[in-house]
Amino acid sequence: MKDYISSIRTDYTKSYLDENDLLVSPIYQFVKWLDLAIQTNVQEANMMVLSTVSADGFPNSRVMLLKDVTEDGFVFFTNYLSVKGLELEDNPKANLTFFWADREQQVRIKGLVTKISREQSVEYFDSRPSGSKISVCVSEQSSVVKDRQELEDKARRLGANKFGKEIKCPEYWGGYILKPIEIEFWQGRADRLHDRLKYVLNNNGKWEIIRLAP
Repeated sequence: MKDYISSIRTDYTKSYLDENDLLVSPIYQFVKWLDLAIQTNVQEANMMVLSTVSADGFPNSRVMLLKDVTEDGFVFFTNYLSVKGLELEDNPKANLTFFWADREQQVRIKGLVTKISREQSVEYFDSRPSGSKISVCVSEQSSVVKDRQELEDKARRLGANKFGKEIKCPEYWGGYILKPIEIEFWQGRADRLHDRLKYVLNNNGKWEIIRLAP
């Protein structure tokens, strides 16, 4: 297995990243890359890894979906009482990572997380399919369950009780926005001599662009 894994190699040759190519705002630069990923049919281009920190200092990462990008930051939704929700309550510092293998690009985002308004959370919840709404209501996210059947039974009962009725957004569920202080754009290059350009938010509120060694 060791020899097999160590022999896996891909040489990245599709593109490059130059300082002169970057937009002034890292948010706009991210949207530009995301749009290109969507246009080139990257599967679930809004998929990202959210990394939080546990109370005992361990990093904790999971795959999630980005649901909006604004001039203020990056929006996602979850259960406020889940592990990630409790960790963000205790320590609102987090990271997002996007990797679009087909485009040989990665974006890493460091920032501070706050909850969005209740109105925004309800608006998004109401736009979700009924099955997704039911799953939110029956899943005590991150808690231990006896088996799969327990979840399916709860979903079936709620679905029957709510048939033809409005399913309201639970108080324990809603959105967060990560407001960035650093955003790094990585473009794979040949021979592992990759391009890494990072935006850093200075105290004056302006973004500085620096190049990092690969």
